[in-house]
Order: sequence, then C-alpha cells, then structure tokens
Amino acid sequence: LTTAIRTHLKYFLFETSSGDLAPYFATVANITTKDQGRGIIIGNERVLRARLSDACFFWDKDRETTLASRIPALSEITFHDKLGSLTGKVDRMQKLAILLTPHFSKAKASEIENAIRLCKTDLVTQMVGEFPELQGKMGQYYALNDGESDEVAEAIANHYRPYGRGDTCPSKPVSIIVGLADRLDTLAGFWAIDDKPTGSKDPYALRRAALGVIRLIVENELRVPLRPVVVAALEAQDLNCESVPVAHDLLNFFIDRLKVHLREKGIRHEFIAAIFALGDEDDLVRLLRRVDALAEFVDSDDGGNLLVAFNRAANILKIEEKKDGREFSAEIDVSVFVQDEEKELAAALVKAREDTDAALTREDYVSAMHAMAALRTPVDNFFNNVTVNAKDATLRINRLKLLSGIRQTTRAVADFSQIGG
Repeated sequence: LTTAIRTHLKYFLFETSSGDLAPYFATVANITTKDQGRGIIIGNERVLRARLSDACFFWDKDRETTLASRIPALSEITFHDKLGSLTGKVDRMQKLAILLTPHFSKAKASEIENAIRLCKTDLVTQMVGEFPELQGKMGQYYALNDGESDEVAEAIANHYRPYGRGDTCPSKPVSIIVGLADRLDTLAGFWAIDDKPTGSKDPYALRRAALGVIRLIVENELRVPLRPVVVAALEAQDLNCESVPVAHDLLNFFIDRLKVHLREKGIRHEFIAAIFALGDEDDLVRLLRRVDALAEFVDSDDGGNLLVAFNRAANILKIEEKKDGREFSAEIDVSVFVQDEEKELAAALVKAREDTDAALTREDYVSAMHAMAALRTPVDNFFNNVTVNAKDATLRINRLKLLSGIRQTTRAVADFSQIGG
C-alpha cells in the first residue's frame, strides 16, 4: 500500500537497511505548535491507522471471491461509449494474443489466456475501487491467492508497464503479450472511431500507449511485424472502418512516437523517415538496425558524397520530368552509350543492386550500405564527364534513365530524398 499512502496521504515512508518497509513515516506541516507537533503526529497516525484498517478490511473481503468469478462484472464497466465494455476489450485482446504468441517460443498459451481474461478483474474489487492506483498490483496478489501461476499473476501486475519514460519494461513473455494486446487494442479502437490525439490534447494517453508498444518491442528485441497485427486489431473492433488505410495512419503515428523516443539518443528523425518511406518495413527492431546502418553510412565520406550526388540526380530528374511530363524509369538502352562513364555507371548500378539485395536478404545492413558506397566513384565520374541534357534526344533520354537508375538503386536501402543534403 506504499503507493496509496504516498498518493492519498502524501506521507514519506521509510525502509530498513535491508529494504523492507519500516514502521515509520514522515509528513510536513507548515505551522508551529506549542506541543512540538505531538498533536499533528497523533492526528496523522490516527488517519493512517484508519486507512490501513480499511485496506485490511478490503483485502479480507475481496479474497472471499476469486478473480475468475468477477469476470461477468466486466460487462458492466464501459471502456468507451463507442468501443463497448471491458468484456469486449478482453475478447479482442485474446484475438490479438493469438497473433502475438508465435513470436514467443517460451510462452504458454494457457497462461496467456488466463492472464488476459483476469487482467482487468481487480477493477471490480473493493480495494482497487478505494485505491485506483493499485490496479494490476492487487490483481497480482489476488491471483496468487487464487492459485494462479507466478507468470499469470506477474502479467496482471505488469501489463500496465511501462507507465512512463522512467519506468522499466516487463521482460517475461506473458507480461509482454498482455501489455502489447492491451495497448494495441486501445490504439486500434480510438483510430477506428477517429478519436485521435490532436495537438497537445491526448485525453486517453494514446501517445503514451504507442510509446509503451515501442518500448516493449524494441527493449525486448521482438521481431513482430506491426502492420498485420494493427490491421487485425482494427478488424477486431467490428466498426466497419477501412482497416488498411487506417492501419497505415496508425503506423505513421508509431513512427512519429519512435522519432520522439530516439531524439534523446541523437538519431536524426529523417533517417527513420528514409527507411519507413520505403513502405515495406514494420519490424521496429529491423527498422532501427537499418537506421543505425544508414546513419553510419551518411556520416562517412562515401555516404555523404553519394547523398550529394543523389540530390543532384534527383533535382535534374525533377526538372526534366516536369518538362517532359513523364517519369524516366524504363530500362536503360546500353546500345546508346557513347562514353565509358555511362557504361561504368550502368554496370555499377547493376552490381550495387545485386549486392544490396543479397545483403538485405540476410539482414546485413552494413554490407548493404557498403554496396551503395561502391557507386560513389562511377557516379562522380559520370557527373564530371557526361552532359546529361545532350542535344541528341535519344542520348538525353537514356542518360536521364541512368539518373533514374541511381534513384531506384539507392531506394533499395533508403529513400534518400527524405535526408537533407
């Protein structure tokens, strides 16, 4: 009850040298008394004694009924007017857990199911009714009292964690799954009814929920593809929303939260945008590995120079594609080449793409960036010695296709247009 005492009574609690709770507390009064505060002490002791007596009474009464027997009462608690009761939320969490469980080889399906069906039941106990800040923790104690396993009890307590930036993440599989299912259902529900955070307003703490999902995945290095899970969470709401575009919007929200999360680590948000813009990355662990490799690459001489060359090629293409009203992305005609620099660049693009694809397949993102670095010299030679906008129309178009080849090849690892030069 230490949290409740701090929250309700504003007392400072003491611990013994071994870390156990000591039978002492401190409080502050901004008055001077003739009895050196004895009356204040007696009054506060009386208040604390009464609160502890209430807690003892609630503890005894709550244990007369099991958590499992309280499950039907969840149907009487509204989660949200448009999203139904807690019973509906728990049912949706069970469906999400089925998708998440295969990513946890050590998690038992029976324990996950039990943890989810019981995780909200302490909300209808007298103890949590009187001390709301004890939700989860009291569920753990009551679950153990009912004979549930340690894993189930711990998941009931920990599925609300992390509470905030300074809180640690659960690391046990059952706790992680329940926590992810809870937050993903909440986020999907509010996105399905289009009740999203706006500006500084976030009444349902959805930003914190998204950050919780990110931390649970990243800090436990979980290889969970978010897109299908988010789509499933939206479909489980049964609200006839367009799940695919809404899922895309929700994933963008996750990426925005990820940018904020990484800002303190000095990682530029544009690197995250450059990877996510590819449209095929929803594995946050893999995304961050790609971001780290990209950041290291762009900070190198080869990467920095290739970025400059990419921007030069992109700018030329933007101007010429607008002028011609077409996109230069068709196959390059090798028979049109007249300069060695054209041939060298074309061969380098093919080689870079082959090496990049092979590296990406084995998730070796550093090698993928090294494959891009090999383009630096042939790209520099091309720009230094070849006139792109040649008078011969066929020659000009083929050279613009070469520039498009630079754009397409580099896009295999990142959308460089998202990165400032």
